Amino acid sequence: MPSFLSDGIEIAYEIYGEGRPILLIHGFASSGVINWVGTGWVETLQKAGFAPITIDNRGHGASRKLYDPKLYFAHDMADDAARLLDRLGHDRLPVMGYSMGARISAYLALRHPQRVTAAVWGGMGINLETGLEDSEEIIAALTADTLEEVKGATGRQFRIFADHSKADRAALAACMISSREPMSRADIRRIGQPTLVAAGEKDDMAGDPEALAKLLPHGQALVIPKRNHMLATGDAKFKAAALAFLAAHT
Repeated sequence: MPSFLSDGIEIAYEIYGEGRPILLIHGFASSGVINWVGTGWVETLQKAGFAPITIDNRGHGASRKLYDPKLYFAHDMADDAARLLDRLGHDRLPVMGYSMGARISAYLALRHPQRVTAAVWGGMGINLETGLEDSEEIIAALTADTLEEVKGATGRQFRIFADHSKADRAALAACMISSREPMSRADIRRIGQPTLVAAGEKDDMAGDPEALAKLLPHGQALVIPKRNHMLATGDAKFKAAALAFLAAHT
């Protein structure tokens, strides 16, 4: 994968095909390949005429692993994304993020509003404002010596996912400490780009997508039927709604 230095940190990325650029920002413990290629998003977007750009957030995928929690704030990862757009020569484009990637996308739209034409936030609801209640459980699960020691359902879910993807669990634990930084209600109201806020009907990690969409000047909510946080990622109804939204706003 190609890479570049963002504030001295090596960040990996990939570009898929030719067409209209769209930036895809993956979720916690994932990567561009896992979140976007493995779920069929890259293929779906290519068929719709886009050239997807994936970024591996710091501490994830092929990007540099860091162990200082102070280096994982979502606003800093949003600046990584902005620097990638500088490197690739893209002034403005739509941005899509899932879970932590949606939080990063929100900070990108807030801090660099001129770069984002429209946004799709998946796996995210009102917890953009409130943060994540299960973070301590997830950190404990990632730092446990064995999976057998992890008892909580949420912690086990993330530990299994991290082990399956062969992620650096120490880097992820550091990331979890600070990456879930909440965004103030006042700042959410400042995000003026058209934004689709989508979360699974059974997603208790994201919070209510309709409550978040109501705070946005141009927010639109989607509740993905019968899906939890993990299973909503590549859902067909989510893809169809996102494509319709992007067609209307890009």
